[in-house]
Amino acid sequence: MRRYRRTLEAAALATALVVGTAGWASGTAQQPMTGPPPGSAAWRADRSLGLELPDPESASPSEVSAFFGGLSSPQERGLLRRHPGVVGNLDGVPLALRYEANALSVRRDSRFAHLAGRRLLAFDPRGRGLVAEVFGDLERSRRVAVVVPGSDIDAGSYDNPRNPYGTPAGMARQLRTATQERTAVIAWVGYTTPEGVGLGAATGELAEAGAERLVRFGDGLAAEGVATPSVFCHSYGSVVCGLAAARLKAKDLVVFGSPGMRADNVTALGTSARVWAAKDPSDWIGKVPNIRFLGLGHGTDPASEEFGARYVPARDARGHSGYFAPDTTSLRAFAAIAEAGGAA
Repeated sequence: MRRYRRTLEAAALATALVVGTAGWASGTAQQPMTGPPPGSAAWRADRSLGLELPDPESASPSEVSAFFGGLSSPQERGLLRRHPGVVGNLDGVPLALRYEANALSVRRDSRFAHLAGRRLLAFDPRGRGLVAEVFGDLERSRRVAVVVPGSDIDAGSYDNPRNPYGTPAGMARQLRTATQERTAVIAWVGYTTPEGVGLGAATGELAEAGAERLVRFGDGLAAEGVATPSVFCHSYGSVVCGLAAARLKAKDLVVFGSPGMRADNVTALGTSARVWAAKDPSDWIGKVPNIRFLGLGHGTDPASEEFGARYVPARDARGHSGYFAPDTTSLRAFAAIAEAGGAA
């Protein structure tokens, strides 16, 4: 009888999740992007320099940085020409080389012609495509921010003129403008995001893979001497940030429109970063049940008092993607966090 009652309770919770989110089945299943950058097999086999190149899968960003620090300029450029896919996406490679390598890769792939002429810190054309674009002077800026997106974002949709404030590129532009261009901002689409409101959005599989990639990306920035960033995490991206929090090099974690961070409270995140949360009253994410059961759901609402995050006002934002709209209190607060490291 007790087992039967537990089964009924589990079924009720699962039903609440499905009904409360308009049906998880409306999404499309996605396979997370894992493993080393494109072209890694040829990279591993390359002995043109008379030495073994760092393994893209096992070498740490600091080890990659140290390796490139010992190369001459002609040696670096030879690797760039032979292996743009690895050089452009390997965390720890000098930033200028990554920009140039990704520009070369974009020119070779007509599907992503819209990315030509951009300063790309990552570009992986496999699957739906991954990309990271830099706005500002990342090498010299004393303040840096990273935007981590939620569902339905990839290399083709991360910058959409019809949604100028709701895509990561639009958010990055708005944040940079709001800081009077004193903050360099990275629009980071470095993981496979869910599509639609499907099981991918309800579970943590894609976020777990994304968290590993985000941590490595942060380590790569640190290895190249980039200032420790404030990380802004939208929607499902906040699940990624929650899972990465304990290992991610960040001075602030700012979540907005979050379904949960897979943690009961700020302490459970295990981070020394300041944690901030915003949710506007009109955001549909407020209708998502904040529970975690049998792998479904992402737990406590980070904007709730019980979670313990610092409050970010968002009363005049509109909907799920309006937090970076011009003249909103949320955008002004985000800019203050990015610039001052906390005073909003």
